[in-house]
Amino acid sequence: MAKPRARPPEDISPEEFFTRWVPESVGADVQRRGRLRDTRASIVFEITGPERSVFTVQIAAGEVRGVAGCASEPDLRVEVDHETWRALNRGDLSAPEALLRRRLRIHGNFVLALKLQLILG
Repeated sequence: MAKPRARPPEDISPEEFFTRWVPESVGADVQRRGRLRDTRASIVFEITGPERSVFTVQIAAGEVRGVAGCASEPDLRVEVDHETWRALNRGDLSAPEALLRRRLRIHGNFVLALKLQLILG
């Protein structure tokens, strides 16, 4: 039986989420690290709205590292507004539903986009 998805704290900031929570949650999950072991990628997440922020998540050999700022040539770019980002973290909205409602936009490697649940939880 699959483990329930870990949820970040409700009040987590985007910076803490991408630079600390995501790397730590992947690092603590042997199964997720194993499924990401052949993935080498750079993913830029742009949180839009009044609290605009940009983060890059780098994946290599099952390790995930998050940094503030934008990679120069990301393999995938994900755009989401702050409210939708919060709803996704709470589990109130699924990524496919957000895509269909055009509340989440992806640009770049679509196959990599399918692996986002391994990265973000």
